[in-house]
Amino acid sequence: MKKLTVFTPTYNRAYCLHVCYESLQSQTNKEFIWLIIDDGSTDNTQELVEQWKREGVVEIRYIKQENQGMHGAHNTAYEHIDTELNVCIDSDDYMPVDAVEKILSFWEEHGNDQVSGVIGLDAFKNGEVIGTKMPEHLKKSTLFELYNKQGVIGDKKLVYRTELTKEYPYPIFENEKYVGLAYKYHKLDEEYPMLLMNEVLCIVEYLPDGSSLNMLKQYRVNPKGFAFYRKELMKLPFSDMKFKFRQAIHYVSSSLISKNRSFIKESPLKILTLFATPLGLFLYFLIMSKTKT
Repeated sequence: MKKLTVFTPTYNRAYCLHVCYESLQSQTNKEFIWLIIDDGSTDNTQELVEQWKREGVVEIRYIKQENQGMHGAHNTAYEHIDTELNVCIDSDDYMPVDAVEKILSFWEEHGNDQVSGVIGLDAFKNGEVIGTKMPEHLKKSTLFELYNKQGVIGDKKLVYRTELTKEYPYPIFENEKYVGLAYKYHKLDEEYPMLLMNEVLCIVEYLPDGSSLNMLKQYRVNPKGFAFYRKELMKLPFSDMKFKFRQAIHYVSSSLISKNRSFIKESPLKILTLFATPLGLFLYFLIMSKTKT
């Protein structure tokens, strides 16, 4: 039985999805499944995938659903993955030819049920690591500690044990398409650390239609999802008050956008939220002014 599922949420990315496919075709170890979650595409994604399945080079599973946003696609993926490990490779990204081999070899040597998975590196096409590498003296860490205590920056590639990622499904809010994916990652941080692997597992390209480049608009159109996410971050047992104050500011602004007048009552840190309200109000006006249509 294969141990790894590479899953790819996609929405109208037929024009670039072939790059991801070609990288998976070229893997030195093909003991993986490629699970494609088509989040309501209206282009020719399905026809392309059917063609690739007929080629038989990579084991492909394809699921099409109504558009729910990235977090909804992740929910569907985790519901259907049946391998021990999984890793998300976005539709505009691809894997170095030896990435699967490195993941499986590393897990075979170091993997155990006292960690939630492996953290690897992302890089640009020119080979430059995104942000910083991880401290060489550390063998394992939670994701939160890595960014907030070890000074690591930049996107990293997360390989998780599937039985854990089935926990903490993302909530779906009507007429919204975004909840921070890190909600699940922070919840898993409370259970186990992750192994650190200073190897590039993913080549990243930030396209103009990617969510990371449209964040202010995301704040405006998905306020309930963002308010939920910030509220959850305020609950984290291992974060300091400075971190929680920043989350409270964003929680206030998102609550104002969603016209939720009970945001202080619903906050897990009511006094902190009260103090954050003036800055949250400023952020609210900034978002609304910058995203005028």
